[in-house]
Amino acid sequence: MGNWGHHEPEKSPSKGKRPNCGDRMPARAKKLLSPGGHLQGSHCSRVEPLLPFAEGGDRERRTPYLLLIRHPILEVGHLGQLWPSPAPARGRPGRQPSDGITAGAVGRTRPETPTEKAPLTLFLNSLTPKFYVALTGTSSLISGLIFIFEWWYFHKHGTSFIEQVSVSHLRPLMGGTESSISEPGSPSSNRESETSRQNLSECKVWRNPLNLFRGAEYRRYTWVTGKEPLTYYDMNLSAQDHQTFFTCDTDFLRPSDTVMQKAWRERNPPARIKAAYQALELNNDCATAYVLLAEEEATTIVDAERLFKQALKAGETIYRRSQQCQHQSPQHEAQLRRDTNVLVYIKRRLAMCARKLGRIREAVKIMRDLMKEFPPLTMLNIHENLLESLLELQAYADVQAVLAKYDDISLPKSAAICYTAALLKTRTVSDKFSPETASRRGLNTAEINAVEAIHRAVEFNPHVPKYLLEMKSLILPPEHILKRGDSEAIAYAFFHLQHWKRIEGALNLLQCTWEGTFRMIPYPLEKGHLFYPYPSCTETADRELLPTFHHVSVYPKKELPFFIHFTAGLCSSTAMIALLTHQFPEIMGVFAKAVSMISRTCVEYL
Repeated sequence: MGNWGHHEPEKSPSKGKRPNCGDRMPARAKKLLSPGGHLQGSHCSRVEPLLPFAEGGDRERRTPYLLLIRHPILEVGHLGQLWPSPAPARGRPGRQPSDGITAGAVGRTRPETPTEKAPLTLFLNSLTPKFYVALTGTSSLISGLIFIFEWWYFHKHGTSFIEQVSVSHLRPLMGGTESSISEPGSPSSNRESETSRQNLSECKVWRNPLNLFRGAEYRRYTWVTGKEPLTYYDMNLSAQDHQTFFTCDTDFLRPSDTVMQKAWRERNPPARIKAAYQALELNNDCATAYVLLAEEEATTIVDAERLFKQALKAGETIYRRSQQCQHQSPQHEAQLRRDTNVLVYIKRRLAMCARKLGRIREAVKIMRDLMKEFPPLTMLNIHENLLESLLELQAYADVQAVLAKYDDISLPKSAAICYTAALLKTRTVSDKFSPETASRRGLNTAEINAVEAIHRAVEFNPHVPKYLLEMKSLILPPEHILKRGDSEAIAYAFFHLQHWKRIEGALNLLQCTWEGTFRMIPYPLEKGHLFYPYPSCTETADRELLPTFHHVSVYPKKELPFFIHFTAGLCSSTAMIALLTHQFPEIMGVFAKAVSMISRTCVEYL
């Protein structure tokens, strides 16, 4: 057709005038032309059928003709349709097509068709059941992967990943934390800060004050059962403790201390023992070398005590020497702190050896002297060793005196303090306590005090009663514990179960009160204790501290998050829809089209 915008009119070779358009058009189209054969006010350059059909055929009468009309004012090409369209013409608002010519925009190559008015309908009509099967199958696979990841993340971290991301990242963007912001000096902010500090201290990993000897006790268990009682994470924490307590910046001044600094970093026990002997060859008075041999090479408590006594002799000499030089430089002060830690550690382990060998009064004396000589070292929790030894002596008055000193609100609580206080109050009423009598006549003042003390202990660590009541089997305690966790419960029950059994009726009262606390049965408590579960962070740390062959108890039991239920339902529903679409494609296709039409209607309505 040539250039649509600037096409010169054809000239007949015989006559030098413009050809008449009506000569080449059907009869119905000629009615739209002027008597001269041209459109009024326009210049018609060419009129041709869209497809070359034969004249007089049935298809020719239904074939639209295209006109290239040159507008006399705009001087641009206009493509129109010279045939009445069966559908109502669409154009600019306010303009109606005249004489059956469809109005269109300038430069448009073809008119709008009814198909273009509903592209979504055309797309949905072209979909096959295989598409719906593939779509629902893919959705089921994706939702299943999300469900598996959510389940794994919940079992490892105790919370939902989607919920955690939403709270941590999306809620601040939406301004959800503004309402929770309080003034710095307000009482609510002070209570929140105090609670957060307490939770942080409770979630901290502490060294077990009653930890066993590696060579004489832990390794003996390995020889008998072939299982490792300590996890790699627990032993790694002990290695860090040894480097903190037994090394300092002045170790390079003494060759033996330099060798021991490398020995504490060794992960292989034979390599550590070999390094300790090398340090003793360089210096026969190396206290830390004797400590390492007593902990890991000695196979009995007697051998461990003999090595600790040699370490004590060397440690006291080094400690007195460091005291004389402590004010000379900061390096000497650091060396004094290291030598003090070594001396306290040796004396404490000697007291534990005496306790295990039956010399309990000697152990109590060593612990009391140690607490008087080094009062700032309360963080080592030596009073918990003293409480256990006094309970073995059945010196309950001395136990009460120790509790009165260390059961303070400013000091960190522990299961040993809480449950020992409960044991002392239970001891006064347990021999005459009867659940039937108490339910009939009510609790007296002494029984209420005992129940309150048990409630307080269970609030602090709810795992302990399961081990004291022998509902769960005991294992060797780890070298580190987590306050309010399962590891602390094992460490406490391992040494204190015999003290509860010694008092008649104590475990019976503990069971009745614990079951009431567990089931939230109210007791007539004057102070109104509230039951707070332990922080959720303890479960993950306990799984790293305790061996894999011991199942970690979870209390209170965590409910599955909403997103785990949601992803499980989404995965199941999409898989079911995919199966139904595969089995009944026609019915599901009609259903899908109906749902799409309803949704589209709702969207258009909104």
